[in-house]
Amino acid sequence: MIDVRRRQIVIGTAAALAQLSFAPRALAQGARLSSVPTVDSLTIRVLTDSSYDTPRIGGSKWVKTKRAGLISPKDVRKTLHNEWGLSLHLESRIGGETRQIMLDFGYTQNALLNNMEIMGVDGTKTQALIVSHGHYDHFGGLLGYLEKFRDKLPADLPMFVGGEDLFCIRKNATGTPGHFADWGVLDRRDLEKHRIRVVSCEQPTVVLGHAFTTGTIARTSFESVLPNTLVEYAKRDGIGCDIPAENAKAQGKPVQDQHIHEHGTCFNVKDRGLVVMSSCGHAGIVNTARQAMEVSGVKKLHAALGGFHLFPAPEDYIKKTIAELKALDPDVIIPMHCSGPTMVLLLRTELADRLIVSSTGTEYVFGG
Repeated sequence: MIDVRRRQIVIGTAAALAQLSFAPRALAQGARLSSVPTVDSLTIRVLTDSSYDTPRIGGSKWVKTKRAGLISPKDVRKTLHNEWGLSLHLESRIGGETRQIMLDFGYTQNALLNNMEIMGVDGTKTQALIVSHGHYDHFGGLLGYLEKFRDKLPADLPMFVGGEDLFCIRKNATGTPGHFADWGVLDRRDLEKHRIRVVSCEQPTVVLGHAFTTGTIARTSFESVLPNTLVEYAKRDGIGCDIPAENAKAQGKPVQDQHIHEHGTCFNVKDRGLVVMSSCGHAGIVNTARQAMEVSGVKKLHAALGGFHLFPAPEDYIKKTIAELKALDPDVIIPMHCSGPTMVLLLRTELADRLIVSSTGTEYVFGG
């Protein structure tokens, strides 16, 4: 069992430059939430995802589903935009009190702002921001969003992140040995310019009295971090992260990204249980769901949704993921973004009664 509560980069040999590992740690005392908010209802709007499907009747007895039309009802020249990435608008209610949160911002501001307009989401009503992890396809639209709406948002607008390595420089391999392509970095100076209060959530954290984050996700299942970007643990020209590598030879050199900072966003819905959002799921959807259940003390998993990062996985790995997810007994599974078509096809066979196929422009309502 690998359980991580703090970012720790362990690079012991030259061979380890291509692979990160991290030391096992027990769950920190006090890491569990002392109390977990329970919301009466939760509405999730898929602002940006990889594909669009035409509106259709159906879904689950557990979830009210509505899908926006492909074309704007106000302007026939405007249509929903799909792109590689994810952005979710979260609206929760406790009695007469509502909260609105933006979880991730997709790859581009153009797609995000266009789809918000078509779906009727008012960007000025947001009360908190969450960034799941440091991949550009989850924060690429953030600055455009802030440039459009910041002056009408709360003065003390918080942005919840999973840890310092969110800000690390990330790169992609190019196929040429020793040559890497930049893949974006979130610059703290831009956040300061827009007066964003960054809240680092290595520990589970309650958000606006309605939601909670998982904190650093314990790696307890068979799941591993599947191929993705490389990361540099360094700071250059004012950007990057303040995390030293244990081996000085590794400092500032690209190594495999383990996404220690990735965190999940969760709600406890009255009479239903936990709705757990993995966004990209590099830490594993099973690990993320287990972490949410552990830190909250809520034993019922109602829904698992978001990116599960299974598109690069072989079929036997996906089948094992489904088996372990099935053991957690969720009522609803909604794969998005990077989950991959094989995951959806296998879920149709194994858990068809729990599967909802998502789409850009979809609205899901959990609870009454």
